Amino acid sequence: MTDITPCLWFDGNADEAVDHYLSIFPNSRRLTGSEYGPDTPGEEGTTLTLSFELDGRPFMALNGGPAFQFTPAISFVVNCETQEELDHYWDRLLEGGAPSQCGWLTDRFGVSWQIVPTRLGELMSDPDHERANRVMQAMLKMIKLDIAQLEAAAAGAGRRR
Repeated sequence: MTDITPCLWFDGNADEAVDHYLSIFPNSRRLTGSEYGPDTPGEEGTTLTLSFELDGRPFMALNGGPAFQFTPAISFVVNCETQEELDHYWDRLLEGGAPSQCGWLTDRFGVSWQIVPTRLGELMSDPDHERANRVMQAMLKMIKLDIAQLEAAAAGAGRRR
């Protein structure tokens, strides 16, 4: 199978971003890098590219300059088994960034992330459409997702009788 590696375009802060991500995700490491040389668009000796892994998955960072910015149209989904895990990724990736809603945030480098409990997919695909809709409605009111509140919505807690 062909490998597909996301390439993240940074404006001179690829090293800082990669170091930040490596400090958050387990099983992560810097692999290889290249530098701008003479007669290139960047400052000679500064980082051009970095290959790295986040939780064993390949990524590339490129210091391409200010020509392009990140957009929420592309995001990375972090599936979490527990609230503790979800809180860890949310809190660390949010440092210096901005929360959105429904588990989305933009980190301090402009990269969009979705921090999502794996349980959400199970609850929202429940064959009981009313139950799934209650979960959807609860999720739409949240910034950071809360597994206990999603479970309560699925169970019908807080419904009028």
